[in-house]
Amino acid sequence: MKQRFDKPHYFLPARMMAVMIAIILIIGVFSSAFTAEDTVGSAGWQQKKGNDSIASVKAFAEVYKVLMSPRCMNCHPAGDVPLQGDDSHLHTMAPRRGSDGHGLYAMKCSNCHQPENTPGPNRPPGNPKWALPPSDMKMAFEGKKPRELALQIMDYKRNGHKNKAQLIAHARDTLVKAGWNMGEGRKPPPLSYAEFVKAWDTWIEKGGYAPEK
Repeated sequence: MKQRFDKPHYFLPARMMAVMIAIILIIGVFSSAFTAEDTVGSAGWQQKKGNDSIASVKAFAEVYKVLMSPRCMNCHPAGDVPLQGDDSHLHTMAPRRGSDGHGLYAMKCSNCHQPENTPGPNRPPGNPKWALPPSDMKMAFEGKKPRELALQIMDYKRNGHKNKAQLIAHARDTLVKAGWNMGEGRKPPPLSYAEFVKAWDTWIEKGGYAPEK
């Protein structure tokens, strides 16, 4: 004899499972939506098209000029030795990045780079935070094309784990400002600090778009 099933009891678990799955999916969608608003590189940043994307890309073109200048790129090298001079040659003292970016063993950045600029032409510039990015988040600018660098900066997993607000604030950091106060004998960035901050903010606020290849 075939076993009979009570239909209401047989289908109830399946219905409950379907409802639970639907709830989980809804929660996931809402969670992603809230995260997208504050996480760089997410689709939530780039929902607006047209004028915003054009303005964002145009602003990054100005930002890129500054980031690729010696005043920024020298401390964002592709390798573990910082660059030096207006020609961005390898640092003559050959210091190494170290895990925290402050140097390796006894050769620390702070040995020469004091809290303030050392007086005199081409003397070591100073800042209390003087360092390279740490070894686990090198943030290299050297050799990067505009699109490649923009995508790197907007990627939360590659930009020092900075969200939108933290990226905006980073342009106000004293170490970034030091690029416009590098002591005698050094070429300044191609934009003034105020112009750079305006372009940086516009790029990010308009969506953080990367230029096309």
